[in-house]
Amino acid sequence: MKLKFIMLSIVLINVGVYSQKSQIKDAQSLFEKGKSEEAIVILKKNEYLILNAPDEEKSEFYFLKGNVLKDLAIRNIDAATNFSDASQSYQDVILYENESGKYKFSVKANLALKDMKSKLVNGATEDFKAGNFKESAEKSYKVYLFDKKDTLNLYNAAAAYLNAKEYNLAIQHYEQLKKINFSGNGIIYYATNKKTKEEDAFISPKARESYIQEGLYEKPRNEAIPSRKFDVNRNLAYAYLEKKDFIKAEAVYNYLIELNPNFIDSYINLAYLKLQSKKELTDKIDALGNSKKEMLEYDKLTAKKDDIIRSAIPYLQKALSIEPKNQEVIKTLLGIYRSLDMTKEYDALKAASN
Repeated sequence: MKLKFIMLSIVLINVGVYSQKSQIKDAQSLFEKGKSEEAIVILKKNEYLILNAPDEEKSEFYFLKGNVLKDLAIRNIDAATNFSDASQSYQDVILYENESGKYKFSVKANLALKDMKSKLVNGATEDFKAGNFKESAEKSYKVYLFDKKDTLNLYNAAAAYLNAKEYNLAIQHYEQLKKINFSGNGIIYYATNKKTKEEDAFISPKARESYIQEGLYEKPRNEAIPSRKFDVNRNLAYAYLEKKDFIKAEAVYNYLIELNPNFIDSYINLAYLKLQSKKELTDKIDALGNSKKEMLEYDKLTAKKDDIIRSAIPYLQKALSIEPKNQEVIKTLLGIYRSLDMTKEYDALKAASN
């Protein structure tokens, strides 16, 4: 009886393996016919069966799955997610073939990973140009997750989210860039394609030189990429400002002044933040009545409000020293001088600005 049970188990396992292989062949056939959406349904439905298969069969399964997902992504079907899932499948191929020591799909998987990254980066760029900022951000971030050494993609994701007015995500990515001390500076290696007469960028001088030696490219040149550290903080400050997180915005604007003492926007926005903080006091003042106690409170709050307004003056004066003809700064500063009865300063600025 025990022997029969064992034999029955073996039969069941063999049936399962046969069914699994049949399903994979069906998925392969659908993929070859361009029916990737139907193929991925079959693969996902049967993926649990592959867990106990030999490593060679696992690598074949995940190579097919990677190809199907890549095809869907290239056709712009949930591109960011499918590219990400495809890259994981290709990495699984490499993992299983390293474990088995039998390399059948690893080279193709590596080539597919590089091609996929290139297509995803290009897709993010095209989306950004077309104004599809959220889609661009999602693709750039997927590339970053795929290759975290290439931190420029995290920077691009942050910038795209900022343009999409997705301020929480923009802040999250800019803060991450600060955490990893991103600068973005480096060198781009260009050469001219002899056939198209257009310049192409290469990942290294060695890669470029190999194409030049083959006679495909000429006129090599290098272009230095300036640090983007300042841009990261400037955009982060703007995002905090839009979120009305004035405390964090002020901290970043002060840091920007450390990076560039002549960055006029920092001074203007710091003055704005100071003036914003008086609004709550103004509302309290307006709500007061005419009792003796309320009149004493009025004097106290008014003095405090004037101190806040006065604290904006140094920032505006510094901004004016950088751009003496900046009409926005002049107008704001004249308004402050008038509200504080600073007649001498008002007249001097009025005369200088005419």
